Amino acid sequence: MRVSGRRLAELIRRFAGVRVLVVGDLMLDRFVWGQVERISPEAPVPVVHVTREDERAGGAGNVVSNIAALGGRAAACGIVGDDAAGRALAAALRALGAGTEGVVVSHQARTTEKTRIIAHQQQVVRLDHETSRVLDGAGARRVRDFVLRGCAGCDVVVVSDYAKGVVGPDLLAALAEAHARAPFTWVVDPKRANFAHYRRASLMKPNRAEAAEAAGIEIRDRASLCAAGARLLERWETEAVLISRGEEGMALFRRGGSVQEFPTVAREVYDVTGAGDTVLAACALALGAGGTLEEATVLANHAAGVVVGKLGTATLGADELRAALGGGRPTARAVALRAADAARELKRGHRKRGAREHWTGPRGS
Repeated sequence: MRVSGRRLAELIRRFAGVRVLVVGDLMLDRFVWGQVERISPEAPVPVVHVTREDERAGGAGNVVSNIAALGGRAAACGIVGDDAAGRALAAALRALGAGTEGVVVSHQARTTEKTRIIAHQQQVVRLDHETSRVLDGAGARRVRDFVLRGCAGCDVVVVSDYAKGVVGPDLLAALAEAHARAPFTWVVDPKRANFAHYRRASLMKPNRAEAAEAAGIEIRDRASLCAAGARLLERWETEAVLISRGEEGMALFRRGGSVQEFPTVAREVYDVTGAGDTVLAACALALGAGGTLEEATVLANHAAGVVVGKLGTATLGADELRAALGGGRPTARAVALRAADAARELKRGHRKRGAREHWTGPRGS
């Protein structure tokens, strides 16, 4: 299919009026930039001469950053610690123009920090500060209550799950129940810990590895891809599944429809850090602006193609996205393979490969 460039430009123009509530694992991203000129005499490691440092909102906060950069209006909801990193993170979110009323300060949690040391356009090492301690129940309830109150006042709810504890069964069940009572648009970036708990989202956006694990099907070709997508539609009771596939682009699955493949539009790939957050943000804004799933996927695909050409947890602006659309072909290829046919195609493919590549079958549902 071909999506109208004029229509996509109109959707980008509407981004400015879209209100997005982002709930998930908020983190503080620190970047230390420098140059390597010698190896340490103390150990065989490079000595980085620091030239500059900066701090940014990371994790679910990077989704907020992408929404703000594209012109949307974002509000953040999550848990931070009562520490310097938490205060810096809240300040970074406010600097983006994001609402922070939903940012809960917990005395029992530590703010997750990720420090990336970069020299000569390459990441040398990453330092993580976080705790595996379960978040306090009171904080989780405050997050849930804020999100449920906020559903009616926004155009889209984004669940950015980084498996740090903010997104759990109670929150996901509450969102599914609220959606059943009064439908709203919500999109989810899933993680393994909650595979069993996602239900009734408007759009689920796993990457290929996550989709394969959640479906219990090793994705090796088009048939197995289609079988995995069909199974996830049923397992998650979702309206659509968008699987990001790296250099192979994206695949969109909808109930009762054929698979649509979107080839990658990236020209240069320097760093894929945060690209999934860009896809999530672009999809949310496009759907909030009244776009179709296909239009949202085309915009997200082009947005990701821009940010992977940048270093670090990068974002792009609306003008950059318009320019990217002008230089590419916003098309998709529909694959006429429906859910009912996926299992037969998968079985046929394995018979053709013969005994040398024996498929062991699904690893659970």
